[in-house]
Amino acid sequence: MKKEIKILGTGCPKCIKLAELAEQAATELGIEYELEKVTNLNDIISYGVMLTPALVVDGDVKFAGSVPSIDQLIDYIK
Repeated sequence: MKKEIKILGTGCPKCIKLAELAEQAATELGIEYELEKVTNLNDIISYGVMLTPALVVDGDVKFAGSVPSIDQLIDYIK
């Protein structure tokens, strides 16, 4: 089953870094995934997120407000 990964953020350096690390984590897991960057503030707020960057996996917000380590991301995406 393909994982749906979303990066919520306005395109700041931390948001870009999170997107890169999320792709790396998904690749290391060897899973099929689709990565989407959500930059619209109303869309971000609709997830209940007030701090960016944030990671959403299959519709669930996993964290917000920081860039976790690659190991943490692997755990979030699994």
